[in-house]
Amino acid sequence: MAITFTVPLSNIIEELSLEVAYMPSAPENILISSKDVNRPGLELTGFFDFFDNKRIIIMGNTENAYLNKFSSEQRKHVLDRVFELKPPAVIITRGIIPFGEMTDVAEKHQIPILRSYESTSSITASLVSYMNVELAPRVTRHGVLVEVYGEGVLIVGDSGVGKSETAIELIKRGHRLIADDAVEIRKISEKSLVGSAPQNIRHFVELRGIGIINARRLFGMGAVKLSEKIDIVINLELWDNKKVYDRMGIDNDFTDILGIEIPILTIPVKPGRNIAVIIEVAAMNNRQKKMGYNAAQELLASLGMDYEEPSSNKNKLLWDI
Repeated sequence: MAITFTVPLSNIIEELSLEVAYMPSAPENILISSKDVNRPGLELTGFFDFFDNKRIIIMGNTENAYLNKFSSEQRKHVLDRVFELKPPAVIITRGIIPFGEMTDVAEKHQIPILRSYESTSSITASLVSYMNVELAPRVTRHGVLVEVYGEGVLIVGDSGVGKSETAIELIKRGHRLIADDAVEIRKISEKSLVGSAPQNIRHFVELRGIGIINARRLFGMGAVKLSEKIDIVINLELWDNKKVYDRMGIDNDFTDILGIEIPILTIPVKPGRNIAVIIEVAAMNNRQKKMGYNAAQELLASLGMDYEEPSSNKNKLLWDI
């Protein structure tokens, strides 16, 4: 069964800097569960066949001008038909003062009325963008998320392989930490994943032999970041002499996270290997591949060797990350 996420109305008010025109109860207790919005057009004429009462209603100049054509009693009747369906809240844009009849009907049905001085398009885009993140499908995975040269790198591997130590080395080299130990991954679109740290462990890193450190306090604000997209997964594993590791990098391996395929590399760990430097190179190389350049393919071409593109270069690896 799918999990339904919600956002308190108080968070939306704070995020969008909304004014409260009428609030029937504490906004912390009013939960919003839909990332979409309603612009009541046909609904104001009485057509409700596809009306979703879980969506916030946004009303601007068009709706205001339409309602202004009615008498006070007619306006009250039109609004009553909409508000009796119990939408979670109504946002009035462009600084428009709500009709007195709207406030009366809102009090009758206990519907919050909020105001914004922004345009209707702007407030709609901001609200949908914010709700897409807050209500996105999510999963928490064990690992470390860092930003390396603008690329979001999710480092995974068995406990004790050196993920946190590698993250500290990357911070010392000027990169930024997003999450250690637990990474909360959200699917904000059909192509994008964004990772962040649970708030109660944000900026903390566990180093065996030292204990818990606060990366933000120890290395400064420039060493941390609240969230970052996930561009590549690095799987660290102890070096296995019996295993053959990729030495060319012609094809890409992928792992599936929330239905999105992310490139994954397996990097063997053994004494003498500078994993932080290797991850820096992997991040830059991944960016080049996204831009259409593959060094291994160029090398084969320069050696006069033919390279046939496989039927599918997405070799899918099912890692438990």
